[in-house]
Amino acid sequence: MFLKLLQKARIAEENAKKSQLQAEQANAFEEDRKMALSKGMNGHIAKLIDVKNMEEVLMSVLR
Repeated sequence: MFLKLLQKARIAEENAKKSQLQAEQANAFEEDRKMALSKGMNGHIAKLIDVKNMEEVLMSVLR
């Protein structure tokens, strides 16, 4: 359901500036990260939070 809502949000903003959407979830496998990115997320942070990874994802958004 979450991914369907994400897809609807991306469609709704086609003519607007893209929002930065970051996935933060318990799913920490590489395939989970790839799926989140393929569905329109700009980044992925897995729980338990790796502070270095979180900083890298957030800095990529702020540039």
